[in-house]
Parts: sequence; C-alpha cells; structure tokens
Amino acid sequence: MKIGTTQIMRSIDRYCIDILGIPGIVLMENAALKVMKNIPENNKNVVIVCSSGNNGGDGFAVARHLLNRGRGIYVEIFCLGSEENMSPDTLVNFNIIRNMGAKIIKVNNSKDLDILRESISHCDITIDAIFGTGISREIEGIYSLAITIMNETSKYILSIDVPSGFECNSGKVMGTCIKSNKTVTFELFKRGFLAGGSEPYTGEVVVESIGIPRSVVDKFHEDEYIMDIDFVKGVIKKRSKYSHKGDYGRTLILAGSQGFTGSAYISTQAAVRSGAGLVTLGCDSSIQSILSEKLVEAMTAATNDEKRLDSLITNSNCIAIGPGLGNNQGTLKLLRKVLLNSKCPVVIDSDGLNVLEGNLEILKNTTCPIVLTPHMGEMARISGFSIDEINENKIDIAKEFAKKYDVVLLLKGFNTIITDGKTLQINPTGSSAMASGGMGDCLTGIIASFISQGHDIFTAACVGAYVHGYSGDKLSKEMFCVNANHILEVLPFIIKEIQESR
Repeated sequence: MKIGTTQIMRSIDRYCIDILGIPGIVLMENAALKVMKNIPENNKNVVIVCSSGNNGGDGFAVARHLLNRGRGIYVEIFCLGSEENMSPDTLVNFNIIRNMGAKIIKVNNSKDLDILRESISHCDITIDAIFGTGISREIEGIYSLAITIMNETSKYILSIDVPSGFECNSGKVMGTCIKSNKTVTFELFKRGFLAGGSEPYTGEVVVESIGIPRSVVDKFHEDEYIMDIDFVKGVIKKRSKYSHKGDYGRTLILAGSQGFTGSAYISTQAAVRSGAGLVTLGCDSSIQSILSEKLVEAMTAATNDEKRLDSLITNSNCIAIGPGLGNNQGTLKLLRKVLLNSKCPVVIDSDGLNVLEGNLEILKNTTCPIVLTPHMGEMARISGFSIDEINENKIDIAKEFAKKYDVVLLLKGFNTIITDGKTLQINPTGSSAMASGGMGDCLTGIIASFISQGHDIFTAACVGAYVHGYSGDKLSKEMFCVNANHILEVLPFIIKEIQESR
C-alpha cells in the first residue's frame, strides 16, 4: 500500500486536472461513489455536515446519491461556511442539491448548532465532509463547536478523506478533531494515519481509487509503502530440494555478558529458528559454557580468542552485534573491529547502537553494508534528536539519517519504519502484547538469518520485521502477553504459513 502526503495529493490532483484534462468535478463524483460504497444500505437516517471546500463538495455529491437511493432514506444536510467561499466544483454540487429541492441547513450560530445536535441524535450515521487534507491551522469558532457536537452525539461517524481537524502529514490534532469510526481516503494511505494515537480519530481506514491513472500516482509517489503479507510472501526465498546447510549461510552473533546471557541466547536461537544454515555465538569466555549448554544447534566461540574471532568475522555471511554486550569500551572496540574487517553485512542492535553515541564516524569508515535496529530511545541517543522530535517527524528523520550514513535503518515501535534513505516500508504487524525484554534481540537474529540466506539487507530487514510482528499477532489472539521464547517456538511455522498463504 502506497503512502502519501498533502503535497503529493495536490500534485496528483493538479496534474490530472491541468495536464490530463480530467475535470475536478469528475474526480469529486468518483470520490462520492466510493464513499457510497462504504455506507451500509440499512442506514436510513443520515446527517451530512459539509463546508465550502472540496471536501464539502464530496459531501454534497454523497448527499445527492443518498437521496437517489430512496427506499425511506432520510438525509439532512448541514453546511458550514458561505456560498461565496465555495470552490467551483463544490458550488456545482451544492447547486444540484438545492435544485433537487433538498433542504440545506446553514450553521451560523448557537441555534443552528442546537438543530445539528438534535438531528444527529436521531440519525444512524453522521458523514464528516468539513475539512480534507489541506488543513494547516487550528480549528476555532463554529467549526470547533460543530465537531464537538458531532463527536458527542453521533452513533457512528464516517469521514471523507481524512477526519476533519486531522493534519494529513503528521497526524497532529489541529485544536479539535472528528473521532471517526471509519475514514474513506483516496488513492494513497495518508502519512498522518501512521502516527501513534491516530486510530481514535481515523477508526478503520479504507483506501479507495477515484480513477486517477496509476502512472500519475507513480510519477509523484515518493517510494513510501506499507507492507502486506503478499509482499512478504513474494520475497521470501523458496528452498530447493537439492540445497544443504551451506546454501543458507554462516551467521555470527556477537552478544551477551555477565547477567545478560538471555540476550545472547535469544538472538542466536532466533537466527537458528528462522533458517540460517550455520550459526555461531561469539561471547566472552566467562559465559561461554553457560550458553553452550543452552544452545543445541548453534556453535559457540570465545571473543577473547582473537585468532578464532578473526576467522569467524572473515568467513561469515552476516554478523549481528550488540545484544547484551554492555555499553562500554570493550563493545566499542569489538564493533570497530567488526566494521573494519567484515566483508559481509552487519546488523547492529542494543549496546552496539549505544556505543555509537558520539562515534557515528565509524559507520562511514567501513565498506560493509549495515543495518541499524534502534528503538526510540536508542535513536534519540545516536541521532541527537529528542524522543518527542522523532515522534513528531519519524519518517523524515529516519530517511535523512539512513541517507546520511548510508545504512538501512529499522526504527522499532508502533508502525516500525524500515528505510535506506530512498525507499521506505512501514511494518504494520506486532502489538503491545509483545512489549517485553528480549523482543529486539529476537528480531536481530531473524534479520541476520535472512541476510545469511541471501536476501539483500533492506529486504531482510523488511521480512524480518514483518515475520517477527506477525508471529506476535498470531500468538496474542490466545495469549495476554507474548515473550521472545514464544516467538522462537513458532518462527518456522509462521514463515511456512506466510509462504503458503493465499
């Protein structure tokens, strides 16, 4: 699913109207028909609240189609704003409704608001057609009061394109905002819908096409997507019946320290369970015996054995470094060694990220491909932005960081971001049921495993994030909380399920 912004949608509309010659009124009519598809026929009493902009024009067109349904449907139409300020296409649909003899109630004062409240209290569904994607200032006055009444009184709200009061790019509430049960948006999933806390305002989001040619969407789209199961199924490599363990790569996991053996175990076992051919855990000799007893399929090696470590670094197909190593000079030294000597991709997580604070230059002094997997706190430490700043502008900050340091960045959290600075994928899987220690270690091992099996680093990060979250989603249907060990148990089954999905 493609993601869009206000600017992209304006460019698409302008190109369709000015270059292709598609009249704006045609796009408005197509939008109205797609909204109609999402209004159940058993909704007999409908209130539509419009304004003078193009979003209001969509609403007037929807009102016309509802009136034409007949069969006992009762439609009340309210209008905020004056006819003088209506866009030309909106005015066309406004006049059609008026010429049909439909009553349009102008909302100008508290008495009109009382009528709106009374009408909504008796209706099955309220249709929000006040503000679209172009809102850029705080909502005040009669508009704010109308939105409050709609939220307080409606049984069910359907918003056209975006909930009124919702900033399309950031998901910010512009003073007040409609709390929709469903939002019918057009052509592209709006970037603001990805923001944490957006769901109470958007409700279910349905993306509908309104007849804009795909070539036009592709012309202005900025390579930002939301992954789905079909995408992941299409990129997971199928196994040949003639293949052997050597075909699925050598994975080296550098992890663990005193008191943090669990991190090393989880990341190593995740690489094993997601299909890597040969997996070796490199850890300090003080904990090697503990982990050797726990790990059945993976090998172990002591990182204080320089000769053995050098051989592993040179001969691996992917190296993951960081889980449970400790935020100290020893970890920084080990990371420098890996980045300077590795000929294969490197996945950096946890303490491998923490030691990058103030040392980001080492990312530029290496030739190996790099994947960074920070959570929000780690991203704040290494980037210099506050958590609040990142939350407000996650996509742009992530893309700029990945481009500047020539890495694949996987920014963990709600709607995990994966980007190489050019293309961006959003992972929709995973939930708060997975909010427990070890989950990030598990993801690190999965990504390293997919890289070892021959996926490029961007694809491996995308597939790893999706599989990890999808596993948690499946388990959480029957479990209150899902731990990393639960994910490890189901990984091979989940990957197979995705491969064979229809």
